[in-house]
Amino acid sequence: MTARTDEVLALVPHRPPFLFLDEVLERDDRRIKAVKTLRPDEPYLAGHYPGQPIMPGVLICECVFQAGAALLFGRGRLDPKKVPVLSKIQNARFRRPVFPGAKLVIEAEIVEEIMGALVMKGSVSVDGQNVLRAEFIVGMADVGDGSNMRNPA
Repeated sequence: MTARTDEVLALVPHRPPFLFLDEVLERDDRRIKAVKTLRPDEPYLAGHYPGQPIMPGVLICECVFQAGAALLFGRGRLDPKKVPVLSKIQNARFRRPVFPGAKLVIEAEIVEEIMGALVMKGSVSVDGQNVLRAEFIVGMADVGDGSNMRNPA
């Protein structure tokens, strides 16, 4: 793992093989910009259109959701007994497929905070071309004492 990946691991509880961020490029309290390079050996590509693999749309969305989680965890204001969980996806628009070798530029931002929920939006682009735009709502789920989320194995 690289120092960049270590920075990501310090921000989110996600771990390989379900980690879809390689590096955080920019981050403040309301926005984040991250990168994921789609390696040709990603295990799910072998079965998603064999011979002509493309990244599943749901995993492109997951990149945005993980960037959103990194943004929220990075703000340092979360109750340690709660974690952000996806509550709603709306207005998701897929513009083009993502192929192995692509460098995904992932952006997420907080639009509004309403009584413990966060309205967010995000996008993914490859080579400056939009791949995905989506809006989503994140709620907070109780995870007990939170110890398993802050120090994952």
